Amino acid sequence: MNSTLAYFDKSTTSCPCNFAFGEYDVAQTLMTITGKKEPLFLFLGDAFSFFLALWITLFLRRLEEPSGSYILLHLSSFSFLFVVWFVVFFVAGLYENHTLLFRKKLPNTLFRVQATNILIAVFFFYFSPFEEIAPKTNLILYSVVSSLLIFFWRLFLVPLFEPVKKEKAIIIGSGKELSEIEAEVNHNSRYPLRFIPSIHTDSPREHAGEAVAKRILEEGVSVVVIDFDNPELTPALTSLYRLMFSHVRFFDMSRVYEELFDRVPLSLLREGWILQNISAFPRRGYSFLKRVMDIAIALPLFLISFILYPFVFLAIVIEDGKNFFIFQERIGQKNKHIRLIKFRTMSFDDSKNPTTQNIITRVGKILRMTRIDELPQLWNVLLGEISLIGPRPELPNLVSEYERVIPYYSMRHTIKPGLSGWAQIRDADAPRRFSDIEKTKNKLSYDLYYIKNRSLMLDLKIALKTIKTLLSRSGA
Repeated sequence: MNSTLAYFDKSTTSCPCNFAFGEYDVAQTLMTITGKKEPLFLFLGDAFSFFLALWITLFLRRLEEPSGSYILLHLSSFSFLFVVWFVVFFVAGLYENHTLLFRKKLPNTLFRVQATNILIAVFFFYFSPFEEIAPKTNLILYSVVSSLLIFFWRLFLVPLFEPVKKEKAIIIGSGKELSEIEAEVNHNSRYPLRFIPSIHTDSPREHAGEAVAKRILEEGVSVVVIDFDNPELTPALTSLYRLMFSHVRFFDMSRVYEELFDRVPLSLLREGWILQNISAFPRRGYSFLKRVMDIAIALPLFLISFILYPFVFLAIVIEDGKNFFIFQERIGQKNKHIRLIKFRTMSFDDSKNPTTQNIITRVGKILRMTRIDELPQLWNVLLGEISLIGPRPELPNLVSEYERVIPYYSMRHTIKPGLSGWAQIRDADAPRRFSDIEKTKNKLSYDLYYIKNRSLMLDLKIALKTIKTLLSRSGA
């Protein structure tokens, strides 16, 4: 240890502030911890399973090796289905981070996904108006073979590719996020790391620079996850800086947490992170394309939804004959007040006193369950007050309360709110109408993740997940 540290001239390490990732590419090195290459690996395995199932099906039909032309003939019909099936896999979360909980649900998830895919195939082949689609007789056989291959690949073959030898890692920091990272990685065999007991900043002697460096070298640690923004760790950075030359890699704790859980760790955030990642200035190209997509999608949906309006009006009149619509005040982008329009689902305008235990009408229960009550908000989308995708706008009185007690809560108002958002599809326990500080903090962690990482691809992912929620009637 002493000889290692003696190699360095302390005068060259007086400013270790930029040593965090050294020569390593941030995106590439984070894959070491989070396994970001796994989605591509799983996708290629699924694709091979689908194509192999087609080959086996054609072989079993004739009990001879299928010719290239025979395969291409069927592939032209099945290729569209493959694309749809991959979308179903994506929506079901089969290409996302596999936490231990998800892996326990994997058999049931695969069963439901394959059942959905088979129903789609039946509809496609037996009700398609295209006469040239012919492989209807092979459909049942292919459904059985492809399901068996997918189950075998996902449940038995994928675990064989998990790393046997794991790198030693250590976390230097504090807070509940530290324990969450340790539990996620150490209890999931897919990660190529194993965390040894962490170093907590609430123990001054434990995180002293020389002591930390010595422990890292003695225990053969090759990956260090550290809270770089924690001022208590600043004195230790000089000693840790020297370890770069011993092939020790360093990762920022907040970024690792974000990559693992798809949300931002609020207790690790400080002003520097906000200034660096949450910009009030629009991403002009993205904002323009998103606005175009909002109009292109919301306008036809708004016009089509008029078909339902007479039935909703009639149902509300028959039940209590009161107002059809309610106008709810919300906080929009840049803290501007906006008025959202919805079909009334309660016994009176619930926006006037949101803390009152209002009674949901019988018609209202149906409207909420089917999300039909949200359809008039497409008009707010067309007006540009909200977007299809973004953080859900909150009631003014709740915003005032949250801004007083939750740091950085106002940051969610730097972008336009939306009908559906990252928090809505990821946080099933988010508060809906009444004040709940802890649950709102958790919701904010997802909102900030979206604001930082927003893109058309992420918007598409949220849209597909929202459709899944609507079809399954979950979260109603």
